[in-house]
Amino acid sequence: MLRNEGDRLTRVVVCSPKEEYFRVGNLKGHNFFELPDRDFAIRQHDGLKSILRDFGTELMDIPELARHPNSVFTRDTALCTPSGYIRLRLGLDTRREEERWMSDALESIGEPCAGEIKEPGTVEGGDVILAGPVAFLGRSIRTNDEGAAQLSSLLRDMGYEVRTISLPESILHLDKVLMAAGPNRMLSCSDFIPKESLKGFEVIEISCEGGSTANIICLGNNQIIVDRSNHEVITRLETRGLLVHAVDLSEFAKGMGGPNCLIMPVERV
Repeated sequence: MLRNEGDRLTRVVVCSPKEEYFRVGNLKGHNFFELPDRDFAIRQHDGLKSILRDFGTELMDIPELARHPNSVFTRDTALCTPSGYIRLRLGLDTRREEERWMSDALESIGEPCAGEIKEPGTVEGGDVILAGPVAFLGRSIRTNDEGAAQLSSLLRDMGYEVRTISLPESILHLDKVLMAAGPNRMLSCSDFIPKESLKGFEVIEISCEGGSTANIICLGNNQIIVDRSNHEVITRLETRGLLVHAVDLSEFAKGMGGPNCLIMPVERV
């Protein structure tokens, strides 16, 4: 069950890069700005998995989807909720088919399907943050109006208050500018997230200039995984007394991904 991204992370789906992540024939089509280095990327992903295991998180590591280099970014393909998973519909054409691939993986571990986003709607998991009674939903270049409406209806039926935030085209996903850092604590880029949207939450504000981003993994128990290049965020979190696990994920930044992009949270308690 997953209701709050700030709770203790106990189970995730990951996809270790082995071959497909390094077979990017069309950088623009797959949203890469540079080809990743194979050896570096594998070591970096292993480092992330090691932190998760040491924390006590159970990992389900599924094989890459053939001809889908972005399949390592498992977060975007589905949304796990207290009622089961919602099958999303990705906004990047080259990622289509990853939705069924993830559905098969989740159903293999007993996760029921609680709904799906249907054409012409698109929603990507990086645009959704479950925070207790509130679900934050980003309206972005990857999540369109129809998809946002469909997902909002599903989440409201589950008892969530949906707060929709419109993002400029320069922001790929909501998790770049907003993420849970605890059960009632949000890490927020003040330039993009209206203060009224965060009513009822403790807020840690960051600038989101340069390399700063809200793309983190909240492990729970006041522990956070942050890309080591994200200096401002590391400082802000440590100042608040949080334990920060800094990891090098530079080879995944080449595919426009950060820590949160690399996990599909299935269960938090």
